[in-house]
Amino acid sequence: MTENGALPDDNQIIAERRAKLTTLRAVGIAFPNDFERRDMAGGLQLRYAETGADELVAAPVLVQFAGRMVLKRVMGKASFATLQDMSGRLQIYVSNDKTGEAVHQAFKHWDLGDILGVNGVLFRTKTGELTVEARSVRLLTKALRPLPEKFHGLTDQEQTYRQRYVDLISNEASRTVFMARSRIVQTVRQLMTEAGFLEVETPMMHPIPGGAAAKPFVTHHNALDMPLYLRIAPELYLKRLVVGGLEKVFEINRNFRNEGLSTRHNPEFTMMEFYEAYRDYRYLMGFTEHIIRETARRAMGGLQFSHQGTSIDLAPTFARLTIVEAICHYHPHYDEACLNDPAWLQNWFVQHKEKFNPADGLGGLQLSFFEATTEALLIQPTFIVDYPAEVSPLARRSDDRPSITERFELFIAGRELANGFSELNDPEDQAERFLAQARQKEAGDEEAMHYDADYIRALEYGLPPTAGCGIGIDRLVMLLTERASIRDVILFPHLRPEAM
Repeated sequence: MTENGALPDDNQIIAERRAKLTTLRAVGIAFPNDFERRDMAGGLQLRYAETGADELVAAPVLVQFAGRMVLKRVMGKASFATLQDMSGRLQIYVSNDKTGEAVHQAFKHWDLGDILGVNGVLFRTKTGELTVEARSVRLLTKALRPLPEKFHGLTDQEQTYRQRYVDLISNEASRTVFMARSRIVQTVRQLMTEAGFLEVETPMMHPIPGGAAAKPFVTHHNALDMPLYLRIAPELYLKRLVVGGLEKVFEINRNFRNEGLSTRHNPEFTMMEFYEAYRDYRYLMGFTEHIIRETARRAMGGLQFSHQGTSIDLAPTFARLTIVEAICHYHPHYDEACLNDPAWLQNWFVQHKEKFNPADGLGGLQLSFFEATTEALLIQPTFIVDYPAEVSPLARRSDDRPSITERFELFIAGRELANGFSELNDPEDQAERFLAQARQKEAGDEEAMHYDADYIRALEYGLPPTAGCGIGIDRLVMLLTERASIRDVILFPHLRPEAM
């Protein structure tokens, strides 16, 4: 508090802390780098959780750990503080008797947010809290900016995304989400390796964007004097590897799509794509279900999650419906006769002021109708199967119904989580579909695919019957951590430039 009772503003606090740093520089090294951490707060809390006060006195435990000071209680000849590291929090006790009066007096002037190194022994306070009795304590890093108010943290959501470093310091729930994300990615990788897949890396800059329908980011290579496109999907490169004999491959990859921002979309996002020879989309649905379920079990310890107050259960076999079956199931007042009538569908879009492409055939109109009316209602895990060929340029046609493909998309919590299909391995059919996509691009469709002559050449060497799938890692993390926005599970989401 200032003399008139007002709270100091951040500028005043920063000025005071800079003055303290100036004093530190005058008497020695302000940012020492010779402290060796040997212990972590969380490890000590876990290892000595059942160790009583008398045991700690009888068999002293020497510790040497460091962390950011997040709580502080200063008294006369002794003070308490709480230090936080990556693993958790641990209290320290600083006193004239054990730490020395000069160090204790200096400690009293250190601020919340400062990073300290501590040597001492463990003991339990009268209230039973595990604490380090400091024999020495050093200021390792002086924090010039104050932490957010301890009970509220960062209250502005956009500030949380912009200043993730502050969010992680002050928000335990945020730290929990990103530690869970790391476990989820590690678990996916482990499951794929256990299943005999080979992890590979493919280019992030492509001479021709492909593997998905999306608008790419464009850059320029100076030495080659040529445009390059940031990867929108690794699919065509991964299938080249299957042609080459690497018959079970996967990649956890970063993709870039020049699209709008939403709670489900970020221009830069993470996918896991995998391909296996001599499999089809039916097998792949079961394997994808296994990956989702086992990741939840191993990484999060359960199969039940919540979405906006609704329980989601990953234990039962995932439902399988066609686009038309799903629409009729959730909207019984629409019958198949209407849904198979292009004129009726177009009229519906006009009446309801929903976006659609007038050039689409029946399959494309049905898909747009499904996305407008039904997709958000698929809360429990559901595979939507047998997509129209006109919207699936890389998927194999059904032998029985050439107008549809052997393709599925997995929806959970109203969001698409995975997309997979039996791969198109007929080079002539693929060439015709690329040409159709090229004509759409010439007509103004920025998301249509280019004609990839090298990929056609690869197919001409022979792609075995293959199935492939992509799983959205960000959306999987959203599901398993029960977060509604993709920005909550990406450490540094893209935002408009900040006004400085």
